[in-house]
Amino acid sequence: MFTIRKPLLAAAGALLLTGCQYNVLSPQGWVGEQQRDLLIISTLLMLIVIVPVLFMSVYFPLKYRADRENTSDYDPEFEHSNKLEAVVWGVPILIIVALGYYTAVYTHRLDPYRPLDYLDAGEPIEVQAVSLDWKWLFIYPELGVASVNELAIPAGRPVNFSLTSSTVMNTLSIPALGGMVYSMAGMETKLHLIADSEGTYEGRSAHYSGPGFAGMVFETMSMNEDEFNGWVENLRAEGQPLTADSYLALEAPTMNDPVSYYSSVEDGLFDRIVGLCVAEGKVCMSDMMMSDMHGGGGLAGIADGAAYSHDRERAIDGFGRSIDLPAVEWHGGHGEDAGEEGHDGHEAHDMQDDAAHGSHEDARLTAPATLPHAHGAAEEKDMN
Repeated sequence: MFTIRKPLLAAAGALLLTGCQYNVLSPQGWVGEQQRDLLIISTLLMLIVIVPVLFMSVYFPLKYRADRENTSDYDPEFEHSNKLEAVVWGVPILIIVALGYYTAVYTHRLDPYRPLDYLDAGEPIEVQAVSLDWKWLFIYPELGVASVNELAIPAGRPVNFSLTSSTVMNTLSIPALGGMVYSMAGMETKLHLIADSEGTYEGRSAHYSGPGFAGMVFETMSMNEDEFNGWVENLRAEGQPLTADSYLALEAPTMNDPVSYYSSVEDGLFDRIVGLCVAEGKVCMSDMMMSDMHGGGGLAGIADGAAYSHDRERAIDGFGRSIDLPAVEWHGGHGEDAGEEGHDGHEAHDMQDDAAHGSHEDARLTAPATLPHAHGAAEEKDMN
């Protein structure tokens, strides 16, 4: 039975879509304009194939249908046509060559890590963006201020973003300006954008990150120099200091946070955020990697396991609420007594291996080379 419900729903959906903002096709910055041009060029090149195929999928079934009256053009002996071969093979090859050329050119031109210093624009401004649960923190290292869920930039000047995350992966997206780059915990990524004119544009996370994801939106305000300087002075007058302690409080999972300002930023805070070592006593990623490069902490480092732990403090449930996990009891390597016991145990085990296998290599495998006493034991065996 025919009903008009589905056509009405389709019409209502189309009407609602008329209110959408197509920022990708109406960019407000040089990067966005280049991305729009590449999208249009790629679409036109693909339409060269799609339009003829759609036309022929209707034309040929109608022309050569079984009940047609005029069959004078029927040729059962047809085998080959140079013209058809040239079209069938030549057109796709030309399209692939053109797509490859434009993709290579625009990929190099729009590399998010490539600064926009080749543009005839003003002095770049540095912004350090941190994705939190579930909000955005923007730090202006050159100005010594920061804001939450509000980004202000001077129009006509490139913006050099340094991105990281305190938690799961997110994506910084400002569709009107173009570009979109992931922010990841323990890593620093780059993005370079520019706003050609003044205005307010929506920014958000474009990667699902949990129950508060929908609230990870912020306004990007492109201002003239005087307005931007006034905005900075307002932060210095009304904001609070952003220290390690205040950052750790801000880092706690919350949803739909209001805009807030910070009048100053503790030196080196962003680097500690990237290194996952803002909290006192935590080992930074750079130090951890340096230790790993030299063989790791071995058994002696087990007692310091809490210093290497990061994710346990930020465990949440499906509703974004913090979970208090049971304390972890670290075993082994506690104090000098334990170290001596471990030393004696390894030496005894090494002697057993030597007796059983007569192999220096087996003996070395039983004592981690990162422990000082292990080095001594191995050297003593080599001398013997």
